[in-house]
Amino acid sequence: MNAPLLLSPAALAGIDKAIAKYPPDQKQSAVMAALTIAQDENGWLSTASMDFVAQYLEMPPIAVYEVASFYAMYDLKPVGKCKLAICTNLPCALQGATIAAEHLKKKLGVDFGETTADGAFTLTEAECMGACGDAPVLLVNNKRMVCAMTPDKLDQLIEEFK
Repeated sequence: MNAPLLLSPAALAGIDKAIAKYPPDQKQSAVMAALTIAQDENGWLSTASMDFVAQYLEMPPIAVYEVASFYAMYDLKPVGKCKLAICTNLPCALQGATIAAEHLKKKLGVDFGETTADGAFTLTEAECMGACGDAPVLLVNNKRMVCAMTPDKLDQLIEEFK
């Protein structure tokens, strides 16, 4: 491989484990896992890290960019230490997501797609997460779903990550 090493040996081992799940001629099938690992390690996906993933998986860089730009879980610019993605689709909105979103915007002093000045929080609007019965729902750092989020629960969550 000619590209400079942009991921740790542990990250590469994780990608290799994902690659091993597919036939040898289908390495590109591990692209989503590889992007997730790269983002977890670096906090976001730079062009250089996507290029590295493309070369590692022996696929055209544009194919990696297409995947990374299509899915909302991938961040193509730096985000805060804590990324909060709130579902604002109709079932969540009817259960208070609009109120919760406005509370977060006011509390954090940012709008959707923005990061707080201290780099602690990024607020995003999310599509349905399939947990309508637990609305409104919020995804924290693409990994942890929290449910039935009221302004009080949101305040507690923010304190947890300060």
